[in-house]
Amino acid sequence: MNSSNFSNIGIGLSSAAACTSQIEMSISCENLLNLDVLSKSDPFCVIRMKEPWQDNFFEIGRTEQINDNLNPQWVKKFILNYNFETIQRMRFEVWDKDPSGNEFLGEFETTLAEIVSYNGTQFRGKLKNQNTTNAGQILLVTEEVSSCKETIEMSFRASGLQKQCWLVSNDPFLVFSRSNEDGSFSVVLKSQIVKSTQNPKWTPLTIKGRTLCNGDNDRTIKIDCYDNRSDGDHKLIGTCQTSLRTLKKGAGEDNQYRLRKNMKSKDFTGRLELIAIKVTEEVSFLDYIRGGTQMHFAVAIDFTASNGSPGDPQSLHFMSNVPNSYEIALRSVGEIIQNYDTSQMYPAFGFGAKIPPMGEVSHQFPLNGNPAHPFCANIQEILTHYRNTLTRVQLFGPTNFSPVIVNTVEISRQYQDGKHYFVLLIITDGIISDMHPTIRAIINASKLPISIIIVGVGNADFGAMDELDADDNRLNIDGLYAERDIVQFVPLNRFLTHNGSFVKSQADLAKAVLAEIPDQMTGFMKSKGYKPLPQGAKSVLMPTAPIG
Repeated sequence: MNSSNFSNIGIGLSSAAACTSQIEMSISCENLLNLDVLSKSDPFCVIRMKEPWQDNFFEIGRTEQINDNLNPQWVKKFILNYNFETIQRMRFEVWDKDPSGNEFLGEFETTLAEIVSYNGTQFRGKLKNQNTTNAGQILLVTEEVSSCKETIEMSFRASGLQKQCWLVSNDPFLVFSRSNEDGSFSVVLKSQIVKSTQNPKWTPLTIKGRTLCNGDNDRTIKIDCYDNRSDGDHKLIGTCQTSLRTLKKGAGEDNQYRLRKNMKSKDFTGRLELIAIKVTEEVSFLDYIRGGTQMHFAVAIDFTASNGSPGDPQSLHFMSNVPNSYEIALRSVGEIIQNYDTSQMYPAFGFGAKIPPMGEVSHQFPLNGNPAHPFCANIQEILTHYRNTLTRVQLFGPTNFSPVIVNTVEISRQYQDGKHYFVLLIITDGIISDMHPTIRAIINASKLPISIIIVGVGNADFGAMDELDADDNRLNIDGLYAERDIVQFVPLNRFLTHNGSFVKSQADLAKAVLAEIPDQMTGFMKSKGYKPLPQGAKSVLMPTAPIG
């Protein structure tokens, strides 16, 4: 095998993937309508889903039919891919099976996010039927599929490895691959190299179950033992095959493998042995949400003069029947975050404008005009106050981020209990004036339960925003370093379409800016030792005291 086959082994395995969890859903109903004369309804449920870029709902499955039952508990379960980054709308239609044609009993519509974030054991919804006000209720129970959460730690050693060069000992390492449907294998894990030995013992290897075998305990896992070569032309010492089910049996005869050049060879080139395995359940973002952890959403909007006058069609704040860039960004991100904040209180601020009655420049003013209670009840209310604000303030400057970040820091500092996490959305044209204070504020925020989303609108140079994002290098200033990466920056123009349609752009934008939030939140919780609360536990809601 040439060096190109190994140039990227192990690289990228720890990179963040899209936050997708597999959810198993159970469905039941209570007090359904009875449309049969001599018996009871024979109900079944059709489940439909619509992604943000889809115009119509599509059927993803249906339950079995249960005869003569107004309180059905269907046996069939549904495995769904739950994505934090998108709004997955769901519709549940309950029908009565009838030889002359199915009769409609009722329907319920919601989002998958609302179901899985329900703080309890059962999510209950009221079925709607235009012919009656009492069509019964639907009960939904979701559990994250456990196989998607397994973390496996394994320790191996080998003995009697065949030398690949008679003059020197081997430098052996292991490569783990999982089988594909077409019979090929994909590399998923690589051990460290043990120098100059025919009897190596490798340090423990850790891998997620979904990476090792995608949750399939019987999926073939190939283990190759190579002699390392500096030119990348590693020499295969021997190979063997196993499965996670076998590995879970632990140390012993079942996990002692004879290595050979290929699976058909009768010549053995050494022995590989599992000496220990530990399987644990990974704590996920969903565990925290289902345990009652609250995500608090706040927004800060740039009202500086560099955006252009709201009456100018070229202005980023131009008001018309078509949403402007700020409105697209706010709705795209906000409509997802609001599913996870049961307090339904969103502090919303502007910065960089002269505000009445004194005409003084403010770097943080409430959009609703009420400093004592700067909260909005939903995203639509924020949008309404945003438009009203444009009519009563004078766009000015400079563009200072630090005041609103410092304010959020002070709030989050009061809630370091693992039950709250804050997401600050800053929408700006990107011409930042207080770079150093902003970096210091972000470094301080990195110690606290905060993530910052910056959406850049317009065509300005966003180099400063990329610096704050710090994906490649840890944010630092004057010898101070951020504890973790908490900033995600995305330029809005990358997602805007040329034909004026922004629905698909909203979905793409939301996915881009929110994909890192789950890892940022769980990373913070784990670093502080916060464990998810038991499902059904109550967390304290954010108070209605003024902010700022």
